[in-house]
Amino acid sequence: MSQPETGGAALELAALTWTEFAALPRERLVGILPVGAVEAHGPHLSLLTDGIIAGAMASAGAEILARAGWTAVVLPGLDYVAAPFADAFPGTLSVTAETVTALVADLALAWTRQGARALALANAHLDPAHLAALEAAVVAARSRGSVPVVFPNVARKPWALRLTEELRSGACHAGQYETSIVLAAQPERVRQGRARQLAANPRSLSEAIRAGQRTFAEAGGPMAYFGDPAAATAEEGRATIHELGGIVADAVIAALGGEG
Repeated sequence: MSQPETGGAALELAALTWTEFAALPRERLVGILPVGAVEAHGPHLSLLTDGIIAGAMASAGAEILARAGWTAVVLPGLDYVAAPFADAFPGTLSVTAETVTALVADLALAWTRQGARALALANAHLDPAHLAALEAAVVAARSRGSVPVVFPNVARKPWALRLTEELRSGACHAGQYETSIVLAAQPERVRQGRARQLAANPRSLSEAIRAGQRTFAEAGGPMAYFGDPAAATAEEGRATIHELGGIVADAVIAALGGEG
């Protein structure tokens, strides 16, 4: 069987034939699942913004792991997830948290049957219902004897400390943090003229969640954005993508006993 032709780039499961995948060594095989959402991201970013960010995060993580000697494969992304905070906005497609948990746990079991060592989640969607669903999937996979599901939750320490000030503030939905990443990854998906016209919205989603608010409108985001889109730059986005990739890679290596 021939080895896949990658040119040094991240391996993508969707681009491989079954014979190419069969030829991959299993001793250090890791899958990375990009997890996004289909939900409102202000009037300047596409509905698939979280999926774009998750895909960039997964690819960067796979490249870092590959340089460290791992066989890292990016799986097709998961974008239909729980998004109740944005559910009132046109275009948002939200499913139940239970559906997300079941699907991720099933994918972990399927990946286990492929002889892999771990399934890592490159997650860019921070709705609390969704995060709880992924945490439940980690537990469910463990109870079923699947490979470890590695979930570095960037909304929490220690991972959040490695990211931007806006992310840490909680005012980070379709603001400077996310708009910068999309500018770096897929600039054609940013309505840049509109973004430059938007006033900063410093309201913190994390504080709103602690106060019991359950929608973007209740939290003070009637246009489905928080933070400062006008301050976004592709340079910041490239640096953030690199850091997100490092978070995925470091979480995988830590979960598998510090192997490097």
